[in-house]
Amino acid sequence: MAATEHPSFELAKGINGLDKIVLRQSRYRSAEVYLYGGHVTSWKNENGEELLYLSSKAIFKPPKPIRGGIPLCFPQFSNLGTLESHGFARNRIWEVDASPPPLPTYSSPNAFVDLILRPTEDDLKTWPHNFEFRMRVDLGSEGELTLTSRIRNTNADGKPFTFTFAYHTYFSVSDISEVRVEGLETLDYLDNLKNRERFTEQGDAITFESEIDKIYLSTPTKIAILDHEKKRTFVVRKDGLADAVVWNPWDKKSKSISDLGDEDYKHMLCVEAAAVERPITLKPGEEWKGRLELSAVPSSYSSGQLDPKKVLQ
Repeated sequence: MAATEHPSFELAKGINGLDKIVLRQSRYRSAEVYLYGGHVTSWKNENGEELLYLSSKAIFKPPKPIRGGIPLCFPQFSNLGTLESHGFARNRIWEVDASPPPLPTYSSPNAFVDLILRPTEDDLKTWPHNFEFRMRVDLGSEGELTLTSRIRNTNADGKPFTFTFAYHTYFSVSDISEVRVEGLETLDYLDNLKNRERFTEQGDAITFESEIDKIYLSTPTKIAILDHEKKRTFVVRKDGLADAVVWNPWDKKSKSISDLGDEDYKHMLCVEAAAVERPITLKPGEEWKGRLELSAVPSSYSSGQLDPKKVLQ
């Protein structure tokens, strides 16, 4: 099937014939979103360089979630109770939202798409709540990528529901041992490698030399990922998402993950805007909104001091 043009995006066939949305701001600046999972799988800069990491063994075959890009974790982050790990939003087929509610466009209006997910009958058996999950994916004129999620309780029985959430973003990095994360120093975190025991981060930028799986709490709205080798800084801006998960499986864990290449961990880092420690509760008719904005700036200062005026203010 040839790509179908819309005013703000094009609909095309992706891997294994799955439908995908292509957003373009210039010849090389683009983003791709699969309707399977509402899943952003690609985000490219003005040089056509891929900024997200997609596993070399990613499986584009439902019901297996796609490994890499930006999986959506809803209605739970992690593996709790009867629900599948990280919830079901990332392995359901989403629809293009024909009548989205008004939402400010953060960029020129020709490169965004509105998607919607509603529960299936099977979903209601495992998580008995009616909801509407709307998401806008917006590619800005400067190449920034914004995901705005709105989750509404549409239960007719008057019951509230509670959920946790994460944008499980995989960033593409040159070499994990050359990367540091700034903005999370001195914060408390829950260590998933130690049964979510609570610790306090030391006062230095986070660097990587072994497996890490931490949920940082009460985090700032901006976090920076400095890639020394590529002289690039990713800036993560978030609203409505108090926590930030930092994850890299390292060598041993990578070998146990079937849809991740053994060496993939060297070139990826997950820094996830999340709401985990304090779950969100919505009464019928109530709506929650969570926003993630990603930008990549060339950083001559990435090897030394981060210029806080440019990035973290």
